[in-house]
This record gives sequence, structure tokens and C-alpha cells, in this order.
Amino acid sequence: MKRIFMSLLSVLGIAGCAGGAGEQKYEVEHFKTVSGKDAAVTLVKHGSLEIRYGDYSIQVDPVSGLGRPTDYSSEFPRADLILITHEHGDHLDKEAVEALRKEGTRLIANRRCTDILGWGEVLENGAGETLRSDIRVDAVPAYNTTEGHLDFHPKGRDNGYVITLDGLKIYVAGDTEVIPEMASLADVDVAFLPVNQPYTMTVEQCVEAARLVRPAVLIPYHFGDTDLSGLESMLPGIEVRLRQMQ
Repeated sequence: MKRIFMSLLSVLGIAGCAGGAGEQKYEVEHFKTVSGKDAAVTLVKHGSLEIRYGDYSIQVDPVSGLGRPTDYSSEFPRADLILITHEHGDHLDKEAVEALRKEGTRLIANRRCTDILGWGEVLENGAGETLRSDIRVDAVPAYNTTEGHLDFHPKGRDNGYVITLDGLKIYVAGDTEVIPEMASLADVDVAFLPVNQPYTMTVEQCVEAARLVRPAVLIPYHFGDTDLSGLESMLPGIEVRLRQMQ
């Protein structure tokens, strides 16, 4: 789908509370699927995202604290799917998970996270799950490669995710450096890549990763106070959107 993606509508909006009322707090990026349906990605903060596809809500690494407090019980609907990349406290928050849980909520994570939470489904690197005829999630590797940083995110433990919604492919990389497995990702429409060494990537590594993945749109996330001002000029042919994620 990526090759036709740039001609499709993409609108920047603002999200408030779950019902649309209340203080407007989060930026929202809108993308169109193959059949013209809307996928709205709310940029909550740091590594936390919500993806709304029709009435289906996907929460990625929901965390209540970190900078702007988030009250998941009032600001978002209960989730149909929760994805957790790994067990670090800026990605796994039991309180946020429970606030989003309802009857029928599915939680997908690596084994460390499901052991901590006491529930959920394990997806190992390379495994995938078709949740509906138009929704699929694939777990992809996320790990450190720099000497001295390997224990932060060891190879084989943590997940990134490729979320496919009616042909629209969204890659949420999780905490990772640039890794060779990125080259095998195909037709990614939107990529979320982390940029904050020593835990994830330098700006230069992010550029290398983006060149491997070749998304139509790159949205850096998990970047703290990293200066991203030169990133757009380093990636001609990729639309880079610098948004507030802290």
C-alpha cells in the first residue's frame, strides 16, 4: 500500500477525552486504509500511542505517568487490544492496563510482560496473529546492538509490532537500535522509531533505520530531549513528522 499512500488524505487533529469533550490534550494523525477507512493515531506521549480504527481501539504501551499525566479511565475508551513492547516502567504500567481493560480485551506482549501482569497472550519475535479479517499484528525484534548497552534490551526478549489495518501498515519499533531485521519489513506506511541513546537510537541510527524500512511517513517517538531538528533534511523521499511526544 505504501506506494499509493502519499496521495491519500492525512490530517493533523487534536484529541481530547474519549467522548470528544473536555480539554484538548493530544495530537492525532489520521491515515487512510486501502478501502478508505480512517485510522487515527493519538500521540499520547513517549512510547504510548492509541490507534482508533472505526470503533476498535488499540493501545500501545499505555503509561499513566511520565510528563503529562494520563487518566486512561476517563480520557480513552476501554481498549479492544493492548500491545506491550517490554516490561520497563515507561512501557508497562499495570494501573493503565487495568484502567483500559474490559470484557473481551486482548493483551499481546512478550512473555516477561504477561508473567508480570498475570494475563495476556505471548507473541514471540517473528510470530503474528490475525485478530479480524482486516486486523493483524506481527511481533518483530527490538534490541540493542551497541557494546555496553546490550543489557538494556537484549536480543530475543522484547517486541516491536507491525499493525496492519485494512492494508495500512503501522510499524511501532519499541525500544531498539537499528537492526538488520528492519530490512525485511515491507510496504510500511507509517513508522514510529525511537531516538534516545543510550537506550535506543541516535539520530544517525534513526536515519539508517528509516532508510532500511522506507516508510511513507516517519514519526520519531520516545526521544526525550534529543535534538531532531536536522532529521527531515537527512531523509529525502520520506515524510518526517516531528510531533510533541513528551
